[in-house]
Amino acid sequence: MSDLLASEIYAPDAAETPLLAIAGVSVLKAAPVTRLSFRGREKARVAAGKAFGADLPVIAMTATVSGNRVAQWMGPDEWTLLAPETDLSSVWERLEGALSAEPHALVDISDRQLAILVSGEKAAWLLNSGVPIDLHESALPVGTVTRTLYHKVPVVLWRIGPDTFVVEAWVSFMDYVSGLLVQAAEELKAA
Repeated sequence: MSDLLASEIYAPDAAETPLLAIAGVSVLKAAPVTRLSFRGREKARVAAGKAFGADLPVIAMTATVSGNRVAQWMGPDEWTLLAPETDLSSVWERLEGALSAEPHALVDISDRQLAILVSGEKAAWLLNSGVPIDLHESALPVGTVTRTLYHKVPVVLWRIGPDTFVVEAWVSFMDYVSGLLVQAAEELKAA
């Protein structure tokens, strides 16, 4: 897994200006993606992985990447499935077809969440202004995905490169998260 993954799934939104661009760190809005929440037991997990085109990981806090498909582990029976925005209908149809005989839950959450890309040598420092977990690469290696908080906001944090993170939050909270990141960056400017 590398920073190149950002261009496969999470590309900066070309229609948006950077939220933050200072020496050592940038924050960019990501372009929309297909985002599905999937829950199911083992048989459903295997069937979903085959239909989706990426195995659904069984190891906590990991993601499986296959081309332009990503499956993120969110819990023992829960995954977030990511694909290009234009693939929503085809992905949905393949998954529902493959899972028709298996108990499962599949929900389109594409419009519920937004993503931002936080990158640069000071990215971990900036995120730690509100994230209570250790973001040193030895504690949160590249490829790790986890639920956490940014201040009081529930977020999904995915380290896709040594100095690159994806932060996802519900649409209604993203302005708040972005504003706090910009405010924390003022300390970087002063340092």
